[in-house]
Amino acid sequence: MTAPVFVVDDFGTDGSGHHVLDGPEGRHAVSVKRLRAGETVVLTDGAGRRAEGEVTGTEGKDRLIVRLGDVVEEPVESPRLTVVQALPKGDRGELAVETMTEVGVDAVVPWSASRCVTQWRGERGLKSLGKWRATAREAGKQSRRTRFPEVADAATTRQVASLLAEADFAAVLHESGTTPLATAELPASGTIVLVVGPEGGVSPEELDLFAQAGAEPYRLGRSVLRTSTAGTAAAAVLLARTGRWS
Repeated sequence: MTAPVFVVDDFGTDGSGHHVLDGPEGRHAVSVKRLRAGETVVLTDGAGRRAEGEVTGTEGKDRLIVRLGDVVEEPVESPRLTVVQALPKGDRGELAVETMTEVGVDAVVPWSASRCVTQWRGERGLKSLGKWRATAREAGKQSRRTRFPEVADAATTRQVASLLAEADFAAVLHESGTTPLATAELPASGTIVLVVGPEGGVSPEELDLFAQAGAEPYRLGRSVLRTSTAGTAAAAVLLARTGRWS
């Protein structure tokens, strides 16, 4: 089994090279995972830096003592993949973020599409955004990622269009697409931005605006996927074709 991952703000050690993992992460390691001396852990800042360590002991219920190895920084993946995810109903947004994190998406942009039943406003919107970000963090740990995906603030349609205009490859998943996403010509580097619409679909006005920004409609397959699973399936296709899964 691969070593469990814990998130730290810094990799500071004492004079003997030991790091104390405390707080919620330390409590999870000691009281939930029940790690013991001799076991291996990985510490990461979630932004690309990581270090392996060996547990040497525990203190109380929330302090794990780790002999830490060298801190290394993993290179940024390329091309960078951003998924613009229309807001689903209920907790299906967290499901989308969780599975997209697991497959390797680099950034998720929540999108308030015109046909979204759910709209993020005020405190409710901030709470929902917080859930998406917490989900990305936990899924990043679970999938043993060192660089967790960024979850941006909720974007308007015009903000999404601006993001698409800056991309090296921009696509909208839509049934009107005549080209399969699996055969699209992809860049070897730079940025890929993929738009996943709501259950009601991307409106004609939104499609027109995105087309003006350089994003063409592509079809994923013969079956119709829910918005909470379409992004994950499409991301898998793209990551496999760019070589990032090789």
